[in-house]
Amino acid sequence: MTSHGQVAWELLLPAVGAPARRRGRALQEALREAVRCGRLAAGTRLPSTRALAADLGVSRGLVTEAYEQLTAEGYLRSGRGAGTWVGDAARGRIAVRTGEAGRDPGTADSTRTRGGGAPDPGTRARGARGTAHADPDVRVDFRPGTPDLSLFPRAAWAAAQRAVLARLPHPSLGYPDPRGLPELREALAGMLTRRRGVVADPERLVVCSGVAQASTLLGFVLRARGLDAVGVEDPGSPEHGRLFASTGLETVWLPLDEEGLRPDALSASGVRAVVATPSHQFPSGISWSAERRAALLDWAREVDGYVLEDDYDGDFRYDRAPVGALQGLDPERVVYAGSVSKSLAPGLRLGWMLVPEALLGEVVERKRTMDLGNPVLDQAVLAELVTGGGYDRQLRRCQRAYRERRDALLAALAEHLPGTRVSGIAAGLHVIARVPGCFGPPERFLARAAEAGVALRPLEEYGTARPADGEVRLVIGYAHLAPAAVETGIRLVAEAVGGG
Repeated sequence: MTSHGQVAWELLLPAVGAPARRRGRALQEALREAVRCGRLAAGTRLPSTRALAADLGVSRGLVTEAYEQLTAEGYLRSGRGAGTWVGDAARGRIAVRTGEAGRDPGTADSTRTRGGGAPDPGTRARGARGTAHADPDVRVDFRPGTPDLSLFPRAAWAAAQRAVLARLPHPSLGYPDPRGLPELREALAGMLTRRRGVVADPERLVVCSGVAQASTLLGFVLRARGLDAVGVEDPGSPEHGRLFASTGLETVWLPLDEEGLRPDALSASGVRAVVATPSHQFPSGISWSAERRAALLDWAREVDGYVLEDDYDGDFRYDRAPVGALQGLDPERVVYAGSVSKSLAPGLRLGWMLVPEALLGEVVERKRTMDLGNPVLDQAVLAELVTGGGYDRQLRRCQRAYRERRDALLAALAEHLPGTRVSGIAAGLHVIARVPGCFGPPERFLARAAEAGVALRPLEEYGTARPADGEVRLVIGYAHLAPAAVETGIRLVAEAVGGG
């Protein structure tokens, strides 16, 4: 299929037939699916944005946005003056599970020497992304990892719970399927396909107690297959080291640059499993380039390994549609994990993982022996929220609130700590702030801030690299703070360190 007319015909029904407000997303979904299924083969040149827009009867801007989105995700590639082509990163769509697991990727030799050493996984545990904070001496807490728990939709949750209790059949209250309640798996599969661009078979979706348990489940399975180490991003979440250490796996820190994980370091590491946050890297805030996403998948195929994609805040993007999940490009090499910890509340302990066919049986059995499954009532309530539209409304509510707080933080930094460079502002619940050295040095800056009652977390707690120019590098969380508290906190810091 290479002609403009044929491409337009494939996209006409889902794109043009959708409501106007969803037409852009429908076009992206149709293009993404056409690439996955091979209807648009690798190397196919797509029509120009002008030609496809004319064929479909939609605006050129709509087509341009779709091309840009799928290029960022790795489905398409483009060059200046060379047009837009179908990339070769994607693999075929999964089929509904009908048989036993396929070839065992854990049987290959796992005795390669690992490159670099892994620091003690517990040494930076206090920098964990989901750490709860409770310190009576802290007036303003900018440490990241906590959403605004006052935004939890109590009324909607209570209404869903009443509806569920009224109709849930008695047998459903018995020991659950360790994969999770079927209606929740169906609801999550549909939502994740729509919102995150994943390939989601409900039979291969496992409900778990957040990304932490997903990591642990995968760690146990990989360790049983003979792996002895897993790669983690540097900088990255120190919690991964603790979780994998509990399963007997070491962690190898792998350096990042402005595009994502460095392929040379990954190849030299000797690992065959990697944890990554490609859609919105934690904590740097970058979105991996399409080239690095493709390189990571090429590596996984070459070494017969796996990627654990931690999609910790993939729904929160403020400048454009969120970059689609890596898993959509190769669901047989990527274990996709997410949770409601940032959108609802971490205390619910509800998350999910989409598991490659070859690992599914082992993951489900490990989940069964670990806890016999997650609570049925909470699963049923979440399913009710997802299918009834309440979860989407909650995401929109959170996004509005968090964007307002981000803007308040940027304004406060510009006013009170002039010259501060801020990155990672396009998405997520935190930013990276690089405060000029004139306010430092870092040790003095942090000490003075603490004396003023402001809790801050330096970027150095999330990896092995150290600043060379004396600037103060901070990971500033803002989602849990009202705009007035954000401004107060930055003003207190500025007064303490001699600025503002």
